[in-house]
Amino acid sequence: MKVFVALSFIFIFLLQAKDYTKNADTIAFVDSMVKKHNFKHTYLNELFCDVDLQEKPLQLISGVRKKPTAALKKKYPLYGAWDRYEKYKLTDKRIEDGASFMRRYKTTFERVEARYGVPAEYIAAIIGIESVYGGNVGKYPVFDTLSTLAFEPHRRSDYFKRELSEFIRLSYRHKINPKNVLGSYAGAIGLGQFMPSNYEAYGVDFNEDGRVSLQHPQDAIASIANYLKENGWKRGEEVATRVSYEGTRFREYKTGYHIKYNRSALKGIYPKCGQWDYHKKVRLIKLSRSDYDELWYAAKNFYVITRYNHSAYYAMSVHKLAEKIRHSMS
Repeated sequence: MKVFVALSFIFIFLLQAKDYTKNADTIAFVDSMVKKHNFKHTYLNELFCDVDLQEKPLQLISGVRKKPTAALKKKYPLYGAWDRYEKYKLTDKRIEDGASFMRRYKTTFERVEARYGVPAEYIAAIIGIESVYGGNVGKYPVFDTLSTLAFEPHRRSDYFKRELSEFIRLSYRHKINPKNVLGSYAGAIGLGQFMPSNYEAYGVDFNEDGRVSLQHPQDAIASIANYLKENGWKRGEEVATRVSYEGTRFREYKTGYHIKYNRSALKGIYPKCGQWDYHKKVRLIKLSRSDYDELWYAAKNFYVITRYNHSAYYAMSVHKLAEKIRHSMS
């Protein structure tokens, strides 16, 4: 029986392994890497001759979803999406661990905040949501994942070809075996879950060891701050504040981080905290709860967080977690 089980695992592995060196897209990709970046055919072909096909990432990226059953519709009704999101993202443990993480790297956070102007709690919150403060940086082999997403047919394959190119160059430059790096189902790396292109564009060697490594907290903290600053974060400006409105469901104005309003044009909407010291255009962010809609004014810095992940719920979870971490530190 043990021999049968062992052979079964070998058989499954062989079914998953794929030789991409015969793939037309891969051949063109390799030729391009040789021409543009002086790689050797032999080095690249050795990488691509034995790729473990990553079916789960491909399914997730391709948008293949099962239709919701009646049971799921009953479990997850029309309203309450934010209740569910908040329950998962803003746990007491994540708040406590965020405060502990900030205390552990207090000096780094202070230096980074002084240099980049991004409050420490927002950096910590992003790390908390992206990788649970480094506790979950991903389980997927980044090279195999990016290769699968680059060369299997789906609408975003060109994007992943670019990311694969960046990852190979990054690994080669830092003398890392690309087959040994683990990350997310999309190929994101480290505590801040940077895609390879962002790793190169925004990564900071903050601990000055001669290389950027987002597996190291010091580099990850500084790199996230650099990313936000370069995408428009304004030092000392507000992020968001909750507002009041009449009723329990908000439909008066369009909501979302792409739509900006002058506050004077938004009749019947007022900050719950009273005075809110932000006089530029705002976004309206609606959070769907089971019994009502929670409404917020969002400033430019809130929009900047959505450049990290293009989701209003994500940005709000960062904002709320940051606020809770800050309060727990006081």
